[in-house]
Amino acid sequence: MKFFSKEVKIALVVICGLVILFFGMNFLKGLNLFSSANIYYISFKDISGLSSSSPIYADGYQVGVVKGIKYDYENAGYIMVEADLDKQLRIPKGSSAEIVSDMLGNVKINLLLATNPRERVMPGETIQGGINDGALGQMKGMIPTMVQILPKIDSIVASINTLLANPAIANSLQNVETITGNLTVTSRRLNSLLANLESSVPGMVNRTDSVLDNANQLAKNLNKIDVAGTVARVDETLANMEEFTAQLNNNQGTLGLLMRDPTLYNNLNSTMRSADSLLTDLKAHPKRYVHFSLFGRKDK
Repeated sequence: MKFFSKEVKIALVVICGLVILFFGMNFLKGLNLFSSANIYYISFKDISGLSSSSPIYADGYQVGVVKGIKYDYENAGYIMVEADLDKQLRIPKGSSAEIVSDMLGNVKINLLLATNPRERVMPGETIQGGINDGALGQMKGMIPTMVQILPKIDSIVASINTLLANPAIANSLQNVETITGNLTVTSRRLNSLLANLESSVPGMVNRTDSVLDNANQLAKNLNKIDVAGTVARVDETLANMEEFTAQLNNNQGTLGLLMRDPTLYNNLNSTMRSADSLLTDLKAHPKRYVHFSLFGRKDK
């Protein structure tokens, strides 16, 4: 009887298939049976869809997988997750874990490593865990608020529809279009006016420069004037006028006597009367004073 009979060969093939299937299933779950790993336990109150073979990350790098999940009957209300972590990973004391779900429903565990270089969590010990809902959790928290806001939004939309249905809005839009056209025309005119001003600015600047030059020249001429000498001469003239006035007011001087002595007036008045009488007599008897003769003068 041969040892490798047909039945034995069939049994060996079945056993090899089962072994390959076992290792293949664990490989697909993410469990590496040929690598060394440490077993840690993570305590959660709610695993939120976590399952075996879910990945475990630390600082964004996968360091292990969930090996098993069981309910903690000794501590009711808690679920213990068996984590298969890389032996090279050192977990400091005070570290924690959280379950994170993405938008596609994938669930994973993130290890939040503490900064404690002296103490660490030993294999077989328990790490406290929690749930981080992320964006989905924030959206869940916003749902009650959204439910309260929706009726108000509906009322606002209805008010907007009523407002838009008002024909005054259409008329206002037409008026706005007209105003916009007028503003366009006004803008063009302003641009034209500014262009004309820009073209005339150089001439204005030149005239301003000319006026400034004249002003500078006038200032230079004023600086050349001997103000002190002019004032001195004015003072001298005023002094002479005061002296002349004093002489007029003085009765002892010639000018004072001429102005105040009545004798001069009387003499002049008498002289004028004598001159008037002479002229009257001259007109009446001109022959007494003037005589013309071709043969000489005759004695009377």
